[in-house]
Amino acid sequence: MIPGRYVVEVGHSQLTKHGEELCGDSVAVTRTGRSTLAVVSDGLGSGVKASILSSVTSHMASTMLRKGASIDEVMATLAETLPVCRVRQLAYSTFTLLEVGQEGAAYLAEYDNPAAIFGRGGDRLPIQRVERTVGERVIREAVLRLGDGDWAVLITDGVLHAGIGGLWNLGWGHERVDQFVRRTEATGCSSQELADQVAALCRKLYGGKPGDDASIVCLRVRLARKLTALVGPPQDPAQDRPVVAGLLAAEGYRVVCGGTTGNLVARELGLPIEVDLDSLHARVPPLARIQGVDLVTEGMLTLFRVRELLSPRKPRSEPDGGRDAASRLVRLLLAADQIHFIVGRAINPAHQSPDVPVELALKGQIVQDIARSLRRHGKQVKIDYR
Repeated sequence: MIPGRYVVEVGHSQLTKHGEELCGDSVAVTRTGRSTLAVVSDGLGSGVKASILSSVTSHMASTMLRKGASIDEVMATLAETLPVCRVRQLAYSTFTLLEVGQEGAAYLAEYDNPAAIFGRGGDRLPIQRVERTVGERVIREAVLRLGDGDWAVLITDGVLHAGIGGLWNLGWGHERVDQFVRRTEATGCSSQELADQVAALCRKLYGGKPGDDASIVCLRVRLARKLTALVGPPQDPAQDRPVVAGLLAAEGYRVVCGGTTGNLVARELGLPIEVDLDSLHARVPPLARIQGVDLVTEGMLTLFRVRELLSPRKPRSEPDGGRDAASRLVRLLLAADQIHFIVGRAINPAHQSPDVPVELALKGQIVQDIARSLRRHGKQVKIDYR
């Protein structure tokens, strides 16, 4: 994946019409190395037929756009693919799609769905839409730029209809939904929490029995969180100073793994290194501290434990709240979006001992395993060898 300035957090929640087993709305979220694309579609009617219509629409649109097709091509393909409603004589499935690039450039297209809501903090972000006709269908489009803290909420008709005949005769309505979203967003909740809160109030307005399928997709743009980890000294001692300088110049979290590596960094910075004995663990050596570095750990034993904690095949106790070095490192890795490992090729004499397990001596392999686990968590990982 190509590192970018921003990442997009996405949360979504759905309500199924009372009495139906399948939701007639569909949501598709895809991520590439350059952008995040969210599509929400509302199929005609409810139940199985609506579910099929919306699923075909959302997945076909996301797949075609991801492969470079235009919205005109998407609409033409949908018209040819979807069955025609006998009553209305059209292939009917609405959609809203929003694509946000890693540098903040965004594209919005809406077809017969409620207008997406955009904001910055608790304020409304006005969006200039342009209407045009594509194959006898009117599409609303907008090209915009989003920045750190900007957000968007995509909804289907079922959200607006909540409360009809009850609290509000005409339903919740777009303006009241907008107000609730902005008020809730201002509390600092996550994208998923925002989607869940909108869905919860929607269900309440329906009296616990939704009269229509309802979908909410929330996207929030924020600056990417970065982490750089120096694992082992460079093979060429002449590279010690530039490698340490690069580590200190890196944005975001800075991590040093390895006793020899920690001493190298402290020496190049002319600073003391202090061991934190309170972090001693039965399986992991204690942490150390160097001014300017967020986390300093021992090397292979700690990384071996990190690999275990991240492995889906061997679930371990959650690192949340753990004070040991491995748990703290896992939390930092999972908090970051873009991770850069700088792996030194210098040979540690201690790892050549016959008493050291082979798997602990294979530093590069362990880092590769950790990188694979992090990519499964959606992280962008880069490994450089020195």
